Amino acid sequence: MPRLYGFDDASRRRLRDDEVDPIRQMVSRALQADGEQSNADIAVWANGEGYRGSLGGEWKDASIGRLFRNPAIAGLRYNEKGKLVDAGHPGPITPEEFLALQERDKRRKPGGGSTPAYDYLYVDGDSTCGNCRHFLQGARTNAGSPGYRCRPKDKGGRGGCGKVRIDAELLENYVGEYVVAELLKPGVRKQILAAQAAVRAQVAAMKGTLADLEGRQSEAATLYAKRQISKDAWVTADREITAHLKETRSRLRYAEQMANFSLGGAKDLVRWWNTAPSASKKAITRLFLEDIEVYPASAQGVRTVEPGRVVLRWRPQLGLSNSS
Repeated sequence: MPRLYGFDDASRRRLRDDEVDPIRQMVSRALQADGEQSNADIAVWANGEGYRGSLGGEWKDASIGRLFRNPAIAGLRYNEKGKLVDAGHPGPITPEEFLALQERDKRRKPGGGSTPAYDYLYVDGDSTCGNCRHFLQGARTNAGSPGYRCRPKDKGGRGGCGKVRIDAELLENYVGEYVVAELLKPGVRKQILAAQAAVRAQVAAMKGTLADLEGRQSEAATLYAKRQISKDAWVTADREITAHLKETRSRLRYAEQMANFSLGGAKDLVRWWNTAPSASKKAITRLFLEDIEVYPASAQGVRTVEPGRVVLRWRPQLGLSNSS
């Protein structure tokens, strides 16, 4: 059985570095908010970039579809009840991206009438509520328009103040304009390369941490098999190590996006930004910005970014703008 594209071995314990970024770019093109590309279009793009499947063949509509339907690319598997669960190995994309691929697949089939998934650029801790510092989440309005909101506290006390909402396109266009403006400044590309070099060092360190955690997990299992530790001790250790593995793999995915994206030789950065895959936009925004703070509008229904409503916190080591 051939190895799955993106993985270095049949057991799927290690990612294949030179195939991780191509998968993420394929998925970004499949899910991009300004118009999903078909599997056939993605195959044409991948072949044009020189990417080949795990057996060396060119990509086809069907092979892209098979890849996108395999939960292993998100570190998941189906259990005996047909439910998606953590497979215990890394994945080139996130579980959320895989679920979005499933929704996309449904829409491509006859009779699929679900609301198209929206690829929010500034979730996962990239944007926060200026009032309570709670992370903003993607949420559609009653009319179905994508937006960001500070979710109010639930019965368990989880959540924020619930006072901030903003249209997704409004926020993303606003942030994009400032990011592109920074990209146009002289010398910024050199700073980006320096920042990426630092991130690559972090990636290497995280990979070492993953290898250490996987070794400890294997060692604990061996000790239990030899009856040198109790089942309770093994279960506790395995649970803690698995949690650390999941957290580290998640941080590694984001760091790798930051380390691997490329502006290429784009002469028109505005055009590049408008057509770039979502993963590239997310990566460069994370590289530039520590946080995007969003405050309430002056009145309900305001459809503009009023002065002071959105504050951009730039990373000081890049020497960029302080706020907006």
